[in-house]
Order: sequence, then structure tokens, then C-alpha cells
Amino acid sequence: MPRNLSLDNVIGQVQKGVSTRSALNQFCEHMAFVSQSEPKTVAGILEDSSWITAMHEELNQCARNEVWTLVPKTSGMNVIGTKWVFKNNLDEHGVIVRNKARLVTKGYNQEEGIDYGETYAPVARLEAVSLLLAYASMNKFKLHQIDVKSPFLNGYMDEEVYVSQPQGFEDHKHPNHVFKLKKALYGLKQAPRQWYERLSSFLLSHSYERGKKNKTLFIKKTCSDIILVQVYVDDIIFGFTNENLCKQFVAAMQGEFEMSMMG
Repeated sequence: MPRNLSLDNVIGQVQKGVSTRSALNQFCEHMAFVSQSEPKTVAGILEDSSWITAMHEELNQCARNEVWTLVPKTSGMNVIGTKWVFKNNLDEHGVIVRNKARLVTKGYNQEEGIDYGETYAPVARLEAVSLLLAYASMNKFKLHQIDVKSPFLNGYMDEEVYVSQPQGFEDHKHPNHVFKLKKALYGLKQAPRQWYERLSSFLLSHSYERGKKNKTLFIKKTCSDIILVQVYVDDIIFGFTNENLCKQFVAAMQGEFEMSMMG
């Protein structure tokens, strides 16, 4: 830019770079299929196709993971309510890229000793992640990240827990039935623990060793090579000294869970 021109005369944000017409067309086409508002209740969105699609995606995820079975409601059941939580996912520019609907339970209605027992689940500390970064830098290997889709829907239930059918999606043949959970749902007090138990059992069964101090770190050694797996709820960071260890780990994870590589 010539020195005699001022940035004050530039329309828009200079940092965003040049916006081409093709990029603008793609943006407009995308915006047509994504709702721009976050509803607070179900009643106001049952005619909004974008949010209905998001709700169906959540229910399909539950079906694929075989989260529940539909059973008749009896007088002795403690049935926990469910509700929908709606959230717009944004990209780095603040543009809405996805409508996310999450079915959660009203966990505050759970009764200790009946609906749940132990709820503690270890969570990685920031210091543990920093140590992993330092170790990777010292040994000059790359760290990769994977994201497990709906991780809590993979945790097996130890207790008998019943929840109501989601509002707006009741079974038309059995509207008064309830769901008996086979796996955890978001909002349950024991959901984080059940997911951690499922993941740790899976890794231990594949010859990984759990850290003695850091229970969210898993290690596997073969001869002079090593792979480190650091777990933070549904985000997993791993580094390795041998490409074969990486391929084995990713293949095993993809065979057990729905996940995506984050790079």
C-alpha cells in the first residue's frame, strides 16, 4: 500500500484478507442451511428444519451406541427427566458452522445410592499436559490430537437408571414408556466416570500401562519405541517414536469409538 494512503479509508477489516466472490457464495449457501439463533425451548423450534436435523443427529448417535431400551413405566421407578440443550458451533472467524443439539438428563433429580454410586473421574492437570509437551519436544516427536464423538454415550451403566423420552420425539406407539439406560447420558452424575472406565479398560486391554501418578496418561513400550496417550475427557493427545505404533493406536480407537483426527 502506498505510504500516502491511510488504513482509515479501507472498508472492512484488513486482517481478514481478501474476500472473493466464490468464497462469499459458499458462505451464503452454507448460511441457508444453518439456523442463526440459539433457542431456549423445544416448543419454538419444532418447525425449524435446521434444529430438527440436529436433534435427529443426536438421537441417531444414541441409537448407534445402543444407549437405551424402551420399557413400560412402573410405579416403583425413579424416572429422571430429560431436556434439550441447543448450541451454535462457531469457527475461528465467529461464523456459525453447525447447530448442535444435545440431549441431557436432569441429573439434579438423581438419588444417591439408587441412581448413582461413585462419581469421581480423574481429569488431566495442566501441568501434566505441559510435561507431555516438554517430553515430546525433548525427544523430537510430534503430538497428534483426536476427538471422540459423544464420549459419554460410550460409558456402560452399573446402576439401573430410567429417563423420560425426549420432548417432541416420544414413541407414538408407547408414549408413556421410559428409557432404561444401558450407557450413560450427558447430565448424569456418573457419566464422566463411566466414560473414563470404558476408555481406560479399552487401553489397558491393548497392552497400555496407566501412569502411577497421572491416571489419565497411558504408555505403551515396544523395544526402544514408545507411545504416550494423554486423555482429557473426550480430547486425546498422543505422541510416538514409531509410525507403526500410531497406526495401531488409531486403528484400534476407530474400531471401538466414533472419532475424528484433529491433526
